Order: sequence, then structure tokens, then C-alpha cells
Amino acid sequence: MMPTGDRPPRGSSPEDSAHSGNTEITVGQESQDVHGITEKTGDAFQPEEIEYLYLTFETPLPTPAGISSPPQPGQSPPPECPDLKPYTSPFLWSSTHKTVITWISCAVTALAAYSAGEYAPATPVLSPWWNVSPVVCDLGITIFCIGFAIAPMVLAPFSEINGRRPMFISSGILFTVCLIGCGATNSFAGMLVARFFQGVGGSTFSTMVGGVISDIYHAEDRNTPMALFSGAALFGTGLGPMLSSIIVQHTTWRWIYYSHAIASGVSVAVIFVLFNETRGSVLLSRKARVLNKYYEKLEEAGYYGVLMPAGESAEKQRVQRIRWKVKSDEERASLATMIGISCYRPFHLLFTEPVVFFFSLWVAFSWAVLYLQFGSIPLVFQSNHGFNTEQSGAAFTAMCVGAILATFLSIYQEKVALRFGKLSSTPEGRLYFSCIESIMMPAGLFWFGWTSFPSIPWIVPCLAIACATMGIFSIYLAVFNYLADTYHRYASSALAAQSCCRNLLGGVFPLVTNALFNNLGYPAASSLLGGIGALLTLVPWVLVFYGPKIRARSKFASELLNQH
Repeated sequence: MMPTGDRPPRGSSPEDSAHSGNTEITVGQESQDVHGITEKTGDAFQPEEIEYLYLTFETPLPTPAGISSPPQPGQSPPPECPDLKPYTSPFLWSSTHKTVITWISCAVTALAAYSAGEYAPATPVLSPWWNVSPVVCDLGITIFCIGFAIAPMVLAPFSEINGRRPMFISSGILFTVCLIGCGATNSFAGMLVARFFQGVGGSTFSTMVGGVISDIYHAEDRNTPMALFSGAALFGTGLGPMLSSIIVQHTTWRWIYYSHAIASGVSVAVIFVLFNETRGSVLLSRKARVLNKYYEKLEEAGYYGVLMPAGESAEKQRVQRIRWKVKSDEERASLATMIGISCYRPFHLLFTEPVVFFFSLWVAFSWAVLYLQFGSIPLVFQSNHGFNTEQSGAAFTAMCVGAILATFLSIYQEKVALRFGKLSSTPEGRLYFSCIESIMMPAGLFWFGWTSFPSIPWIVPCLAIACATMGIFSIYLAVFNYLADTYHRYASSALAAQSCCRNLLGGVFPLVTNALFNNLGYPAASSLLGGIGALLTLVPWVLVFYGPKIRARSKFASELLNQH
């Protein structure tokens, strides 16, 4: 039996109500119950009109009329009530369930991030084989980043309509197929095509995870899962060249992609079995469809209507045919319109909102520094310390360690922030820690450049890599949290803008790494990058002091502020 509500479901509109087909009964009066009415008419009572009501996760579901009594003439046994547990609000899931979803999401994020750096260690082998220069060969990284940057603009609306799970599965299949294609190709052109679509598939694994976390955690509970997500992105970025260098050293470069394809295939299988849909509006739409089908089966069996309160008296009820609808389905624009907005609004925010522009510039430069290390680390360690491919790849362990340390530090900081309301009650409160920690990126760059000499032990520049990675982590997390807190329903567009800038600039930097470091020298090149990074650390300081004034002048942010 379905639960009975004490009041009409929320969202019912007066214009939708039609009482001409209702029958009013009194609770507790046997002579006037539903079946008493049925006996008088000789037929199952059939309210004429259907009332359409809005369904939410909090809506109490009324009891179908007559199902608790023996079937009357013209009625069959009532169909079994559907199981509605799969359509529970994701916010109400158990902590164990949320943890499983979070860890799966972080694992596939690391898997996607692994893709960017896995390409670089094979360049010395592939460049002479394809008869192209190392710079041209590195286009495989750039093309991947272009697919990674552009695809979410088009694919994001599909997750709004169809949900996260179908997008994860379809993108995972594309990602796996393209990995096999990268490993099997014999031509440079084939590699570029496969790498582009690998970026398209991997982009969903990475960019949609922030949405998954927002689907299942309230804002005040998101810091830890967001820190894990950010840490997974940086950890995977370092893991790619580290493991690929070992593979290139001991076997064929093709196994870089075949081994990755095996891991990706296993991940898709895990997603298929364990990953549940997290988008609330999609679950609510599915719940409405299931309930409406149930009501249709009831009517086919001769049970018409549900018991609804009649007037203000809780003792009186009426029999009414109803169907459920979901407000988000009605408010959703067409797919073409949604794709248009998804492609237009991020760039509109980028060029009209100073906060989005400077944060995008800040995080894009930090990401470019991260990707630049695919070329700079092997260059420095092989030329100055005599490392082979495997040994220079092992230096990327520092990046992985830095990501892990930064993740745990961020989780601990949240506990500190909760003790001081000012550190968490405003968007600017998200920036206090990053104002200090972001300095680690330029500091690590200066440190790396001026300790890259052969006379200095190799462990010293490795520590610099870990330091810079921790700074990049703090920038990435601060940008994500601040834009999400400031732009609310426009947050996905603001984040898409920074993601596009981040990946495009990150894809360009590997092409200039060798020229930059060889022409300027290792210390000067790192110092140039460190100086730019140090200048950009002013961004969070400006917002800490002037953030409220800047947000007040923002068309989008002030509009949202006035609504609250």
C-alpha cells in the first residue's frame, strides 16, 4: 500500500484542479466509504477528469482507492505497487552509498587525467618512426586537450536530460575504444584522430564529476569529496608519465594504451554495476513515469482514482484520478537551445565577468605549468642528471605525492574553517587558505629552476615539483569553490569557461617547453614562469578584500544575491 498524505501533494495548481469528477466520502463511516458508493452504482466508480499535480521528493503519495478491500464486480486483483527506492533523493542516500559513488567518480577522474601525460614518454620513439619533429609529435597532447576542452560544452546538456549514468557509460566506451585505436594505429594522423576522441570521452569522466558531487552532497558537505576529486585529477596527471615511462623502457609503446584500455574497460564495468543515477531531476521524472504507469494499470484492473483530502477537514476524503508531472521537465528548453546556451554562456561570462576572467587566467596558467612538466622534467633530469626514460618518469612520483599531501591538507583545513565562521560563511572565505598556499606554485618553479644543476642532488628538484603541485592543487580547488559559491545556477557555465581555458592553454604549453628551456636556460625559464605565477597570486588577495564590491557590480552575481 502506498503512504497516505495528510495534505495535497505540493505543486498542485488551482487551475489544474477539476472537482466535477470527484466523490466526497467521510472517513470512518462505513455506509459512505468508496465501496458503499460502488455498491449503489453497481459499477466501479470512475472519476471523469484527471488532475495533474507536481511531484517532488517530499510529496506524500496518496493511497489508491479500493485496493485494501476485496475486488468488486468488474475489478481484477490490484497490481503490485512499484518499488520506489531507486528514485529516492540522492541527498538522502546513506553515507556508504555516497562514498562508493564518490570513489568511483574519483577513480575515473584519475583515469582521464592519466591520458594527458601518458603520451609524452613515447615521443622519442614515435617521432623518428613517423618522421616528424618532437614538437609536431607532441601535437598528440594538444589535440587531446582540445577534445577535452570543447566536448563538455556540447555534451553537458545531455546529462541534464538523460542523467549522469548514461553519459558515464557511453563516454567510457568511447574512451576505451579510442585507447585501443591509439595502441593499434600505425600512422601519425590515426593517432591524432584517436587522441581527439579520447579527449572527448575522457572529458566526461573529469568535468562531470563536479556535478555528481553536487548531486549527492549539500554545499556544506562538499569540501572533502571535492578535495578528493581535485587530488585525483592531479594524481592521475602525474601517474600517466610515471607508468608510461616504465612501459616504454621495458616493452613496446603500444602497451601504454592497451594497459590503459584494460583499466578503462574494467572501470566501465564497475560503473555499469555500481554507479547509480545521481541527477535528482532525472530520478524525479523517472519516478513520475513509474507512478503514472502504476495508476494506468490500476485503472485497467478497475481501480479508479486515489484518496485525496477534501477541504480543510482531515476526516473527509475524495476520490480523484491523478497523474504526476515534474516542474523541471516543463521548464527545460529544447536540446538545441540548451546546447546553444552551453556553448554561448561560458564565453559570455568569461569576457563580461572580471571574476571569471581572472580566475580562468589563474587556473589556466597553473594547469599549463602542470602540463609543461611533461617535457621539462625529462629534459632536466636526462640532460643534467643522466637519467634514462624510466628514471626520469620516476621523477613524476613527486607530482603524485604532492597531490596526495595537498588533498589531506585541504580536508584538514575544512575542519579548521568550520571553527571560524568567517572562513566558510562567504565565497571569500574559500580563499583565505589559497592566498597562502597558492604561493607554493611560483615558489616551486623558482626552486626547480635554480636547483636543476648537475651538482645538486636530484631529490632537491623533485621536492620542488611536489611543492609546485601542492600550489596548483590549492588554485584549482579555490577556483572551483569560489565560482560555484558566487554564481550558483550559472556555476556550470562559469566552471565550463575556466575548464575550457585551462585545457586549451595546458595543451599549448608542451609544444613550447623544449624551446623555452633550451633557449633561456633552465633557471631563467623556470624563473620566468615563476614570476608570472607570482603575479597571478594577487588574484585571490584582491577578491578577499574587494570580493563583495566586485560581486555587487556583477550582473549575474548581484541578480542571484538579490534573489536570496
